[in-house]
Amino acid sequence: MVQLCVNGARTSADGAVVPLSPEAVADSVAEAVAAGATDVHVHPKTPCGRDTLSPRVLAATLEAIRARVPASVPVGVTTGAWAEPGPAARVARIRSWTALPDHASVNWHEPGAEEVAAALIERGVAVEAGIWSGTEGAALFRRSPLGPRVLRVLAEVTDPDPAAARDSAHALLARLGTAHGRPVLLHGEEGGAWPVLRLAGRLGLATRIGLEDTLRLPDGCRAASNAELVTAGTREWAAARRGHD
Repeated sequence: MVQLCVNGARTSADGAVVPLSPEAVADSVAEAVAAGATDVHVHPKTPCGRDTLSPRVLAATLEAIRARVPASVPVGVTTGAWAEPGPAARVARIRSWTALPDHASVNWHEPGAEEVAAALIERGVAVEAGIWSGTEGAALFRRSPLGPRVLRVLAEVTDPDPAAARDSAHALLARLGTAHGRPVLLHGEEGGAWPVLRLAGRLGLATRIGLEDTLRLPDGCRAASNAELVTAGTREWAAARRGHD
């Protein structure tokens, strides 16, 4: 599986290539799915470009995406603490959603992660457990009673150094252990995005790519679109997997 990470917490300061409005997001997702993405992770944005868990914005974003892509492509969103400070506020937002994503990511090192995950499960939204390197997320997740109930684990390597990201990835996977037997999606960011994606290929793990994680192609050139990143990502993952075999 190659998941598309559409826009992340990026803003207009990152360039016009980053889709922010529901319509721009839907266009970008449709192109990336046509290029081979099989799952979607998006950050709904307010009109001023800020991440939000607002039910109105979430519904508009989901509606726009689902009008453009097959129903077989799952669409997920963030529940990051920066989008709605305070665990109780995030839970309240989730309970107020009028349209539901297929899944939502929960960063396990953030305060209130268990409550946020439980609120999602109560609403029938699958949970992606975001486990960031350099945090206590892995240890907290190993002890979590909700661990066996998540859809998958997002092993998120936050080390942007391309020379060190692979080692950080191996260390994170070791700390995760069996990950409650759940599937693991391994990915990096910025300079570490492509080395970690190739490692995921060698290990046969799912991965993700998109403008949230990197603005650049493997050769260092600026990416023109999410579709261009997905095309490169599927090629790099497959080549790494063939090299392993």
